[in-house]
Amino acid sequence: MSLIPATILTGFLGSGKTTLLKRVLSEAHGQKIAVVENEFGEENIDNEILVADTTENIIQMSNGCICCTIRDDLRATLQDLAQKKRKGELDFERVVIETTGLADPGPVAQTFFMDDEIAEQYLLDSILTLVDAKHAAEQLNERQEARRQVGFADQIFISKADLVSEEDLGALTHRLKHMNPRAPMRPVHFGEVALKEVFDLRGFNLNAKLDIDPDFLKVDDHDHAHDHGHDDHSHDHEHGEHCNHPSHQHDHGGHGHHHHHDDDVKSFVYRATRPFSPEKLEDFLGAIVQVYGPRMLRYKGVLHMEGTDRKVIFQGVHQLMGSDLGPVWAEGEPRTSKMVFIGIDLPKDILVQGLDQSLAG
Repeated sequence: MSLIPATILTGFLGSGKTTLLKRVLSEAHGQKIAVVENEFGEENIDNEILVADTTENIIQMSNGCICCTIRDDLRATLQDLAQKKRKGELDFERVVIETTGLADPGPVAQTFFMDDEIAEQYLLDSILTLVDAKHAAEQLNERQEARRQVGFADQIFISKADLVSEEDLGALTHRLKHMNPRAPMRPVHFGEVALKEVFDLRGFNLNAKLDIDPDFLKVDDHDHAHDHGHDDHSHDHEHGEHCNHPSHQHDHGGHGHHHHHDDDVKSFVYRATRPFSPEKLEDFLGAIVQVYGPRMLRYKGVLHMEGTDRKVIFQGVHQLMGSDLGPVWAEGEPRTSKMVFIGIDLPKDILVQGLDQSLAG
């Protein structure tokens, strides 16, 4: 039986997750979707499309989709759904897990890798994060959960963009890119988004495509691409202490002086042209995730590894790391390793030094 694709939908309260979900369910075009809700909030999706009483755990919807609430453990709920699907009691093709507004998507994502039974039945496709343009600056300043949700995302949807000025929207996207250069972002209007931008994004597959927004790597107004030139690698960008970008400032009590806000969720990109030594790199990354795993949200790379003509693709969430052989390096293609790390106050200098030392002699 083929694996059931799963999508995690996250975002702060009021960001429009329910609207997006309703849209997806009503536009499912014959796809049957099981929606798993971490909890039923005040505005849950039963308002319009649920047909049964919400006291049951699993509810059949009028459009043929299924909805269930998690009262206990996500693992148990996913097991239950997969079992019912196998027995032919429930008919669905994919699962969407909607997290509560304050949830950390990390443990939800880890469930798909840590539990063998789940891993044999489900494929985690991607984490989608909704950001409310109107309230984002305040939420990102005040709540680490909101910053974590941005760091985890494979795709960011910005809702309520029409309620803010172009300058504010530009400042917000600039800020989000520094926290997560991997995730494409786009504004959505009332959850109107094509299904192809929601499903089968393969954000968690160990594929060779490492998407980093090309604009992100250009030197922008704070000149933070430190290219070591003749040195063997360059580390792109750190959101430095000198950043005075509008989205990072808030006005205190109308006194007009701006207080600089430096986000704790940061990303950086590491590149090297010399190949990695597989043993050294494995030892170093293994040691790093032991110490910093809880602060490492997402990390991913396409690596030039000694001893193979194929790209090595690796990625991880928190302490869980996986790697796989990708396609052969094309003829004439520069063999460059490229890695992106997204985390909470990660010690960039320690990571860079350790990666440098993991390169082959």
